[in-house]
Amino acid sequence: MRACGILMPVFSLPGPFGIGTLGKEAFAFVDFLARAKQTYWQILPIGPTGYGDSPYQSFSAFAGNPYFIDYRLLAEQGFLTQAELPAPQPVGAIDYGALYRERPLVLKKAADRLLASPTEAYHTFCTRQDFWLEDYALFMAIKAEQHQAGLADWPDALRTRQPEALAAARARLAEQVDYHKAVQFFFYTQWNALKAYANAKGVQLVGDIPIYVSPDSSDLWTHPELFQTDGQVHLTQVAGCPPDAFAADGQLWGNPLYDWDAMRADGFRWWKERIRGAAKRYDVVRIDHFRAISSYWVVPRGELTARGGHWAPGPGPALLQALHTAAPELELIAEDLGTIDDDVRRLVARSGCPGMRVLLFGFDPSGTSEHRPDRVRAHSVCYVGTHDNAPAAAWAALGGADADYAMRCLGVYDVARLPEALLRAGMGSRAELFIAQMQDVLGLGAESRMNTPGTAAGNWVWRLLPGQADAQTAARLLARTQAACRI
Repeated sequence: MRACGILMPVFSLPGPFGIGTLGKEAFAFVDFLARAKQTYWQILPIGPTGYGDSPYQSFSAFAGNPYFIDYRLLAEQGFLTQAELPAPQPVGAIDYGALYRERPLVLKKAADRLLASPTEAYHTFCTRQDFWLEDYALFMAIKAEQHQAGLADWPDALRTRQPEALAAARARLAEQVDYHKAVQFFFYTQWNALKAYANAKGVQLVGDIPIYVSPDSSDLWTHPELFQTDGQVHLTQVAGCPPDAFAADGQLWGNPLYDWDAMRADGFRWWKERIRGAAKRYDVVRIDHFRAISSYWVVPRGELTARGGHWAPGPGPALLQALHTAAPELELIAEDLGTIDDDVRRLVARSGCPGMRVLLFGFDPSGTSEHRPDRVRAHSVCYVGTHDNAPAAAWAALGGADADYAMRCLGVYDVARLPEALLRAGMGSRAELFIAQMQDVLGLGAESRMNTPGTAAGNWVWRLLPGQADAQTAARLLARTQAACRI
């Protein structure tokens, strides 16, 4: 099989409410993909985001992002009136602060109407999501009561889930808990409708599972026994990655590390629930930082950099077998980037999952990179760049030895033609699946970069403008797809 698709976050869709939503623009993007014969739509994680707005730092591994709920769909269902819809905004960079202030005010009106006359569908949703929903809703209600303080700074009795404190919080915050449950119902109702539409159009959704959860998450709060903590829900060690050519001190992420012995003892139940949920939301899942399943970088709590960390063994094939058993229908992609050794390569091969190849990593002038187009394996997913890379046009414009080598490899003598040559090389590679960022399809530059690793501001804000995913763009993409025999 040779196929192709587009990487495009939900939040980057156009629309009138300050951020991409699950409304008509999402359905229109599916239509665009179908016209261009793109059979995969890859997105970024869809969980609720906190400080920093990163989709890889979510309050829950199971919940959906309330920002993606489309007000117009709520109005069609009678949960909002037309007068309650915010005035349409011009499409521009996302202002997360404005969303934080406005969204709850509008969604509260919709939730109140639902809760005044709860539907059978709502009751069914709550029952089916009981593994996580009630605890998540209580977590968010307590967090608001604590003025959005992080979990580590909550009062001891609440942080450690003392029964009396929890019972009192449930009684005191019952209305807020119901609000968060209603919001999740709205999200998943809209998400399921979009997925059904995409699948009917021949488009499969590729989700993205961050390997770690956030230190400020309902997951850690609800199941601290599954993480490396001190018994008081304080982390003893945290996640990161070791020093390399790009970061002399490594990267200190600060995420909780799993207690793999505890997870193994209960048959990886939490991970099984997570992957079953993912199998309902997506057709394919990319496991971010797959290498941590082989071994992971451990940084003692309190370290200021990741330099003082060390490698520890991960769960290995046992976890992958548990995931396959829980959701055998779900296809997985192994994000095998970063510091990769032979043990990781053997694990990827044993898993049967395709790994990733990124062309922007492929043009080290030494000529040894496995990401060079002619070295891309058939059983892989090839990208020009990911959400952490600059768009191809911005990368090419910077010049340098890698870009010069790329021009020689691809037979290009004008740097302005290099982005198009990279798309052709990816399309023409042996990879079973090729995925391009939407920015690269449109030839956009540095202004459209999704994320610059190691920076805290200006990320996750780019949005597609109305009319950019038009019939002419679809026709050009279709022609490339046909020429590469990827239909």
